[in-house]
Amino acid sequence: MEKIASFQVNHLLLKPGLYVSRRDKFGDTIITTFDLRFKEPNNEPVIDMPALHTIEHLGATFLRSHQEWSKKTVYFGPMGCRTGFYVIFQGDLSSEDVLPVIREMLDWFIAFSGPIPGAAPAECGNYSEQNLNIAQWEAKRYAAVLANPGKDRLNYPA
Repeated sequence: MEKIASFQVNHLLLKPGLYVSRRDKFGDTIITTFDLRFKEPNNEPVIDMPALHTIEHLGATFLRSHQEWSKKTVYFGPMGCRTGFYVIFQGDLSSEDVLPVIREMLDWFIAFSGPIPGAAPAECGNYSEQNLNIAQWEAKRYAAVLANPGKDRLNYPA
């Protein structure tokens, strides 16, 4: 079997950042998958499961409710390795194109209070595993990375 694209990225060189993971074409439609890398792979603790789950709920809610980006949002969810998230948008986009909405999303996470959207037994298969405090801590760390990222935090290492 062929090695998939995400396994061809050298994770020993990868730093937290916002990267284009891939672009796919379906007929005339292009979708772009972004790697929202919160953690340095294999070099720092991964995201706590309850915080990961909370970020998933908040991210999906924010993006699917956003005035501009809701119709372009295909998916928001965690990486299995727990070092970040994937977001898929319709369009042939760059990291620079989505940086403003990702920053806006992080600011929303950091300011969020109240019940976690979708965290009720009828809405989620593991509704009680949530941690807003740690999710906000993770969002603050990642927001600091994206506050003024260099090209090395917006393009995968060669």
